[in-house]
Amino acid sequence: MELRDAIDQISTIRTQLAATERLRSLRAVPVALSGLLAVFAAVAQSLWLGDPMVDTRRYLWLWCGVAVVSGTAAGIVVLRRVQQSDSALGTAHARLAAVQFAPSLLVGAIVTWFVIDRLPQLVWVLPGLWQLLFGLGNLAAHRLLPGPAAVVGVLYLASGTCCLWFGERALEPWAMGLPFAVGQSALAAILWWQNERAVCGVEVRS
Repeated sequence: MELRDAIDQISTIRTQLAATERLRSLRAVPVALSGLLAVFAAVAQSLWLGDPMVDTRRYLWLWCGVAVVSGTAAGIVVLRRVQQSDSALGTAHARLAAVQFAPSLLVGAIVTWFVIDRLPQLVWVLPGLWQLLFGLGNLAAHRLLPGPAAVVGVLYLASGTCCLWFGERALEPWAMGLPFAVGQSALAAILWWQNERAVCGVEVRS
């Protein structure tokens, strides 16, 4: 019993440390890449996509594809850095971040499916809902990110609310492209400044 209690206490301590320390395996480059992809998607929509209310499937393929590519790139970077690190705490951080952000992604997928399958005439609500859910995911994981990153989450909540207010104009290319380009670029800058910039000629590493 004493050994089991000791193991339980160690597990509890590790969980508490994981909840109070930062996730340093998330790097600025994949986050900045997601902002760049948002710009690409907005330009692609303006050039090659007609009315999203009519061509809904292509609109979804474009923006959901960007989301998948961005998330995959970030996930690969985090996974590689966790595998290269000898710190068990780094693995706990990555797992905790995934658990905290996953509900927003799941709800986003469910809402997207429901709107497209049952209420396609309300497709204009999706850009606002996506930004709101992304902001909530950011805020849910904010304790693992640098302090200023919470401001980015709040900005996504504000931009998502504005999109809902805009009605069908929320389907305009830059209603999605601009918030994600600015938000992800800002988050990338925060990550670089807090976690990656050289301090006295030595990079801060996890």
